[in-house]
Amino acid sequence: MPLLRPLAFAAALAAGLSACAQPAAAPGDDAAATAPVTEGAWTLDPAGSRLAYVSIKAGEVAEANRFDTLAGSVAADGTASLDIDLASVNTGVDIRNERMREIFFGVAENPKATVTAKLDPAAFAGLAVGQSLTRPLTASVTIKGASADVETEVLVTRVSADRVTVVPTAPVIVSTDMFGLTDELGELRALAQLPSITPAVPVTFALAFKRG
Repeated sequence: MPLLRPLAFAAALAAGLSACAQPAAAPGDDAAATAPVTEGAWTLDPAGSRLAYVSIKAGEVAEANRFDTLAGSVAADGTASLDIDLASVNTGVDIRNERMREIFFGVAENPKATVTAKLDPAAFAGLAVGQSLTRPLTASVTIKGASADVETEVLVTRVSADRVTVVPTAPVIVSTDMFGLTDELGELRALAQLPSITPAVPVTFALAFKRG
């Protein structure tokens, strides 16, 4: 079930990353302390970031899942990338984690999902410290060699001169058929002896980026 979330999660992530890199200098702050967001590179702060999804089985049982290991960066030109370590999937149940890694994701050959996006830094040029803005984002998500574009909207907040946070304004919906994972989902359902596992899942994320 946690299958789709990484993708979605990945998609949403990418969006956040790109946005992060772009916020600009904050009016009213010390010039030396608040260089424009477009100056230098930004990296994801793993400790301050989260990527989660909700799976639904048997038509009515919802379960929270997440990925524990993320990495990402945003360049000054708005090029952003996010890597999701698929082996870090955490469903709260050991056997389920093992099946997700080995059957659904096939981490031995496909260790990570990637999310990439490209934004216009000028769109964030007016963002000051303490301010937030929303922007639409299209990100390309790739898993097991299959890619799909995911559209979302993100809320970008410049927490300080060198820190930006990114969250989606609504959950991102991702489905197995976007990445050719329908057969893998069926195998998981059969192993768990479930009547169904919903093929579409909502993904949420909270990404923190720091300059340097």
